[in-house]
Amino acid sequence: MDYHVFLLSRIRERFDQTGDNTESVAFGIRATGRLITGAALIMVAGFWGFAGGDLVGLQQMGFGLGLAVLLDATIVRMVLVPASMRLLGRANWYLPSFLHWLPDLRWKWRRPRQRTRPPRPMTEVAAGALERLSDLSNRDSSRRGNTVVGTA
Repeated sequence: MDYHVFLLSRIRERFDQTGDNTESVAFGIRATGRLITGAALIMVAGFWGFAGGDLVGLQQMGFGLGLAVLLDATIVRMVLVPASMRLLGRANWYLPSFLHWLPDLRWKWRRPRQRTRPPRPMTEVAAGALERLSDLSNRDSSRRGNTVVGTA
């Protein structure tokens, strides 16, 4: 199940960006192939660890679950799902009208805002900040009746 979520999330994100189903499926495979393979191999190794035990029930369970995860991660998630998604095209994302009450939780992609003017150099920023600080200290000291030495 987790493999499927990883794969379909990447495919849908790319489809939302480009609108090209074939390229989105290829991108999803490229982006999640190593993750899915690694996670499946870890699970297969764990299950086959049970198969090396002494209890026949655990041996059968370990071998069967390990083989099932291996087949699911390689054949189903990396061959059948992408092939069917490529064949279905835009129909992958069809939502029946009676399910339109479901919330749309997709991330909205936006390009970063371009700056309209170049940033000021840090020396100008620092000088402006020091000027404002000295103005504030002069104002505070004049309120208290103190004179500041070195001001005109």
